Amino acid sequence: MALIDSSGFAHVRLTVTDIARSKAFYDLVFGWPTAIDKSDDVNKPGVTESAAEYYGGTVYQTPDGTLFGLRPVGRDDFDPDRTGLDHVSFAVKSRADLDAAVQALDGAGIEHGEVTDLADAGIAILSFQDPDDVNVELTAPLG
Repeated sequence: MALIDSSGFAHVRLTVTDIARSKAFYDLVFGWPTAIDKSDDVNKPGVTESAAEYYGGTVYQTPDGTLFGLRPVGRDDFDPDRTGLDHVSFAVKSRADLDAAVQALDGAGIEHGEVTDLADAGIAILSFQDPDDVNVELTAPLG
């Protein structure tokens, strides 16, 4: 029996080195509305240390109701081999949406991998890197 009955993720927040650059990237790629945006205040004294000011970051509202945030205090290069985040994956409805994403990313000049079927997991994925080299993945069900 589980200790906690959870229905899944409520939000994810990435620590980024340049909030303007990362915000522009995620705006371009996903175009989600912002729920909270304190990025214009990032250079004001104390903002990057203040939870009440969302550390000078941005929080997006995703279509499924979860939140995705960016926190501008990163000082090191991202490394998926260190303890912490390996990658973040966003759901799309179908494999056809992955194929459309390839075209859209190509059109925007964003390098990406190939659409890969992971039959054992019942999914297909498409990976690309964000401005801080965090691996972003799109995932679609197979079939």
